[in-house]
Amino acid sequence: MEINKQNLSNADETSQVVDPDEILLNYLMKEYATKLKRIAYLYTNDHSECEDIIQEVFISCYRNLSKFRNESNYETWLTRITINKCKDHQRLWSIRNLIYMPLKQLVKTEGSAEEQYIHSENSKEILKQISLLSHKFKEVLILYYFNEMTMQEISETLGINHNTVKSRLLRGKNALLKNLEGSNYNGTL
Repeated sequence: MEINKQNLSNADETSQVVDPDEILLNYLMKEYATKLKRIAYLYTNDHSECEDIIQEVFISCYRNLSKFRNESNYETWLTRITINKCKDHQRLWSIRNLIYMPLKQLVKTEGSAEEQYIHSENSKEILKQISLLSHKFKEVLILYYFNEMTMQEISETLGINHNTVKSRLLRGKNALLKNLEGSNYNGTL
């Protein structure tokens, strides 16, 4: 369903008059907060900083709803705001760590304790090596593999050409593999 301020403000005409921007913001927060938090956490590896960024994202969203031009969807717009806020925080605080999901999700639930330990250590090493990649590669890898965005969605979100996304994805993957060769990594991608 296409969401816009008009649909939301007319949803219940018998209710009290409420600011349509507020209704839309509440909807966007419920719909996208979890996904945006994951992106922010990938950049920061810090829960409290992640929460701060998400607050800033939705404040910025609310202040700029009138400037939204419907050239993309709300998810793409909010993802772009989130990435920009994360970049701002990285510049401000020189953040260097990156983890895409809690460790408990990286550990296999099957297999021996030794296999689980090896998987856990390999996952840590992959994430460490991703964090060492240049920003342009790290950004595309995160969005493609961890947020499961298509190349077209990444192109729209980052405002770059589709072929640039393909190139950065391939070059980022190759750089990651090269980094893993000289590390403690004991597995395959």
